[in-house]
Amino acid sequence: MSKRVLLLGESWVSSATHYKGFDQFGSVTFHLGAEPLVKALENTEFELTYMPAHEVVEKLPFDLQGLKEYDAIILSDIGANSLLLPPAVWMHSKPMPNRLKLLRQWTAEGGGLMMIGGYFSFQGIDGKARWRNTPVEDALPVTCLPYDDRLEIPEGFSAKIVAAKDHPILQGIDGEWPLLLGANEVLLKDGAEVLATLPDEEGGHPLLVSGAYGEGRSLVWTSDIGPHWVPGEFIEWPGYNQLWKNCLSWLTRLESK
Repeated sequence: MSKRVLLLGESWVSSATHYKGFDQFGSVTFHLGAEPLVKALENTEFELTYMPAHEVVEKLPFDLQGLKEYDAIILSDIGANSLLLPPAVWMHSKPMPNRLKLLRQWTAEGGGLMMIGGYFSFQGIDGKARWRNTPVEDALPVTCLPYDDRLEIPEGFSAKIVAAKDHPILQGIDGEWPLLLGANEVLLKDGAEVLATLPDEEGGHPLLVSGAYGEGRSLVWTSDIGPHWVPGEFIEWPGYNQLWKNCLSWLTRLESK
């Protein structure tokens, strides 16, 4: 039986102005950032629904029943405001359900919640992701910092594995992990299980952490899905696909079947 997974975020729009001598023109480009993960989950037990950031604002369910259509929900590179400020609230001052509280309740009642790092994950660039002191943070095994939490490591770092290699999330991933170029800094909560960290010389900050919340499970990967923190070599590494399948198997309890 397949497990239904909802991925929220991992899209953006960029605008540019092009100067050519005396003249100039503008262009707008839409970007998707989750293609490596989407590809990794093809032909697996996981039925992935990919909801880009601009769709999350209005399409993420406003009720618990809608969230319960999914076995796992992943928040990746999307700030809290996108869930807190749908047009009904932002433009029309209409009260609406708080989807951060719904995600917390959904997790407590057995859902599998994951946050993946990025510029708009955890507290994010300039502190603008704003997940600190939110109901979603309650359900995660880590606490967000109150300020810009990016760890930019341009020379790269290799993950330090601190859990047993037979842990369900680490099974089948052998050898040294390829370099990563950054992560979000977070603080561990009591009871969290640390599976991997940054190396000691980079502060030993948490990289992969699991936990429980009520009847549910939660997981964080503080680096990214893809560039720029995740180079092509990491994506092409066989362990990349295995890591995501293991994470989702653990979140949805497939590993115990």
